[in-house]
Amino acid sequence: MTTTLTQSGGDQDRPARSTMKDVAQLAGVSVKTVSRVVNGEPGASVEVRERVLQAADRLDYRHNLGASTLRRKDARSGIVGALLQDLGNSFSAGLLRALEDSLRESGLSVLAASLDEEPDRERGMVADLVARRADGLVLMPASHRHEYLISEQRVGLPLVFVDRKPHGVDCDSVTVDNRRGAAMATAHLIAGGHRRIAMLSDLEEIETAQERIAGYRSALEEASLDFDPALLVPSVRGEQEASTVVTNLLALPDPPTAFVTGRNILTVGAVRALRSAGLSHQVALVGFDDFPMADLVEPALTVIRQDVQRIGTEVGRILLERLAGDRSAPKHLVLAPSLICRGSGEIARG
Repeated sequence: MTTTLTQSGGDQDRPARSTMKDVAQLAGVSVKTVSRVVNGEPGASVEVRERVLQAADRLDYRHNLGASTLRRKDARSGIVGALLQDLGNSFSAGLLRALEDSLRESGLSVLAASLDEEPDRERGMVADLVARRADGLVLMPASHRHEYLISEQRVGLPLVFVDRKPHGVDCDSVTVDNRRGAAMATAHLIAGGHRRIAMLSDLEEIETAQERIAGYRSALEEASLDFDPALLVPSVRGEQEASTVVTNLLALPDPPTAFVTGRNILTVGAVRALRSAGLSHQVALVGFDDFPMADLVEPALTVIRQDVQRIGTEVGRILLERLAGDRSAPKHLVLAPSLICRGSGEIARG
């Protein structure tokens, strides 16, 4: 189960819920017996257990997991926090689903939230999840330094970074070789005869964006092509801005004949701009990150695919190992991306 986490607001009046005492009174048993039944503990007969459950159902009783957590020796809440950048983006959404699937059989629920590249929001959400006694934390950080998590690590909270590496704290991470992926995209376009290759990238301070820019530049250098600063546009944040940037680049006296887009939402903006200019079949495009319906546009999109299913599964596996008592050195798993050729990246220089 996945629940979206929002930071706490003000108190609101609400009807009082039934308590264990109410259930005990209706079932004609002690509060301790009700506690045994709702917590799945032994010590109650089948007949008593059924009577308690029927009373709880009649009273719409809901067990207070937070209260029982405080009483349990292992202090487990059954909740894992997942703080990703944008749950509305197909990459974060796919990763979250894979994580949820990997944890479900162990009885763990995922409490998720979007960080939107806001470090203060990250710290607030982490504090909220710690207060809720989350069993573990999956973090795609917005902040650049993570020493503030040392105290949580010290008390045994499992921490797994995803997509971005930890800095200032040594903990588990699952990332993709972003530099290699961007180099693959650029080299693929160079192999098609392109020499004027533009790149649109995310915020410059984001580590993944830095790595993808480095990969783009290394491929140009490897092919002995001069780097033109006018063809690299960093800090492009959305689809509309990407569309505008591509339109402006196409208006240069010596325009690019191919594009590398450093994020799926930027790819969508580039597709719109090329279609508006009537250049979808003349200008090549390779996007970083696959997304739904990328194979249905015309021409179908060539992309650098991150295996989101595997990323989420590996994160879940590491987290479960830590919860089971694994105290080995932090694991830093780096997965290789793959080039998916569909047509847009195979357009040769005109």
